[in-house]
Amino acid sequence: MGSPLWAYLTAVITIGFAALVLAQFLTSPAQLTGLARSPMFWMLAVLVVLGELRPVMLSSSMTVGGTYPSTMFTFAALLHYGLPVAVLMQAIGIVVNSAVTRKAWHRVMFNVSQTTLALTAAGVVLAVFCGHSSSAMSWVPDGRDLLAIGLAGLAYFAVRALLVSCAVALHERRSVYRVIRTTIGHQSLVYAGLLGLAPLVVVVMNDSPALVPLFLAPMAAVYFTATLSVRRDHQATHDGLTGLPNRKMLVVSTEEAIAEARTGEKVGLFLLDLDRFKEVNDTLGHPVGDRLLQIVAHRLTHSVRPGDVVTRLGGDEFAVLLPSVRNATAAREVAARLRVALTEPVRLEGMTFDLDASVGIALYPDHAPDFEMLMQRSDVAMYLAKEARTGVEVYVAEKDRNSPERLNLMGDLRRAIDRRELRLYYQPKLELTTGRVRGVEALLRWRHPERGMISPGEFVPMAEQSYLIRHLTQYVIDEALEQAAHWWRIGLNERISVNVSARDLLDSTLPELLEIGLAQYHLPPEAIQLEVTERVLMTDQAYTADAVRALNALGVELALDDFGTGYSSLVRLQRLPVSEVKIDASFVRRLGESVDDERIVRSIVDLVRSLGLRSVAEGVESDEVAARLTDMGCELAQGRLFTEPMPAADATVWLSEHRGRAVPDLGFLPGSEVLDPQTA
Repeated sequence: MGSPLWAYLTAVITIGFAALVLAQFLTSPAQLTGLARSPMFWMLAVLVVLGELRPVMLSSSMTVGGTYPSTMFTFAALLHYGLPVAVLMQAIGIVVNSAVTRKAWHRVMFNVSQTTLALTAAGVVLAVFCGHSSSAMSWVPDGRDLLAIGLAGLAYFAVRALLVSCAVALHERRSVYRVIRTTIGHQSLVYAGLLGLAPLVVVVMNDSPALVPLFLAPMAAVYFTATLSVRRDHQATHDGLTGLPNRKMLVVSTEEAIAEARTGEKVGLFLLDLDRFKEVNDTLGHPVGDRLLQIVAHRLTHSVRPGDVVTRLGGDEFAVLLPSVRNATAAREVAARLRVALTEPVRLEGMTFDLDASVGIALYPDHAPDFEMLMQRSDVAMYLAKEARTGVEVYVAEKDRNSPERLNLMGDLRRAIDRRELRLYYQPKLELTTGRVRGVEALLRWRHPERGMISPGEFVPMAEQSYLIRHLTQYVIDEALEQAAHWWRIGLNERISVNVSARDLLDSTLPELLEIGLAQYHLPPEAIQLEVTERVLMTDQAYTADAVRALNALGVELALDDFGTGYSSLVRLQRLPVSEVKIDASFVRRLGESVDDERIVRSIVDLVRSLGLRSVAEGVESDEVAARLTDMGCELAQGRLFTEPMPAADATVWLSEHRGRAVPDLGFLPGSEVLDPQTA
């Protein structure tokens, strides 16, 4: 109470009911008694009530709403019996509809008022242009009245659309112009059809009353056509499981909100990712997980403000759009309310689950000028919230390494992924004692059309801070599995190692992606290995991540890359299920030059052997280094001493030549392209 919306509703209801009461004084008791004896009057009253039970929907948008067929019969009552009868019929129809659908009392009163005012406007136009009295009885229009009837219909539609649009705009804190623009196109055609048929209803009532029910036939056709249209529209713009808007609808809603944002007004975009959701799927199965997602969707939609848009992007990832928000503090309050709603225990299948979520917030125009940038920066903020375990984080430029040049580069990277312009190069790993090949590492390469070859060290960290890392990882895994399938078909059963980020290990969809890929290419789990950097050991989440356990259960091995550059403890190394540890090239290259580095490498080799794991030396470039590593007991090595990273075709030739035997020549592969050996 006291809000602008409350004041507006009060004003409309007061004026509308005053008009309703005044209209009834224009009808004498004798006229009402005569109407009560007319079967045609009761037939039309029944059609009005039936027409109020279900609206014709042409769009799945909640803002657009529907148009009730009772409009046609109410307008016919206005033409034939006059204003008092028309508003009385319409009021009764709305009350009956409200009793069936259990609408709130203030909505009932508002609907009665706005239809009364719309009919009053139409009645005034009829009285002015054709002299039709509001209390006239049994008036039948003819061809000379078409202009007046058209203007009356326009007045009816304009008043009703304006009154409803103002209420929606105040309720959802949107501009009246935006609401009208959203609704006018859908509803004007339906209203034109319904109001245009009203004079025909009057003519039929006057000449052949028994034929009036035949108007229900075109109504049924309109219902059927509209239902199919809404269903197609809903499927295209909504998530099938939760019924929430999807990414397509989110893009449109965000762009509209940005276009209509006033000076000093901000638009907020939240990216929300559920924590520990996959535990439910693993424990109770996907049907229960789907039910949980539906509960989450329900809680989110009932925790936001009117006008805010909750969408599901896929999996356990949701987005919330705030078309209008004061500042970052207000956005944090909304995010905190969402998390409180989600953390209430959920009871499913006799078990109680505690959910939580990480929320990243980005604001327009503070953080980004368009949807894509808002999405990217809210994704960065969400990852920071997960990493810091704070639950909610607002985007902070200082924590994002994306400069304008890097942002342009990220756009190019997104297009390169879509166009499949990235390539994998392959570098074999060999046994130091025998020289036999024991797998290959896939290294990502990107030749930019303008900038030339770009180091993975430049674009991969950038992707890790954005939503692109998922697409990039999926792309690399798919390319590696396709190449592995080709090699296994020709007898080259070599395991391909693929680098993944720490963020990938926190993504519950990674094991599913691998499982689907292995099944698609008919490969065993031994065909692929995932390499993660030592930084993973510094994150406690790695040990409890669903993806790590699922990968272990799937049979896909993990390797620890760049070991020795962090501050890992023996306990942490024991807890992560890895089968291979790769010694960072910065230590390996200085063997024979630095006593400290040699001591470090020897310690790592001894530690790895004591844990029953394989050790792999990276960056081996000389026979002397290879000999020292062999003396230390290091098992495998890779580097320029054996071969540069090679394109798939060259790698196939090289592996075929060295299949099942020691490498006779430890020099470079002739003709191979020299590239930055840094891994992706």
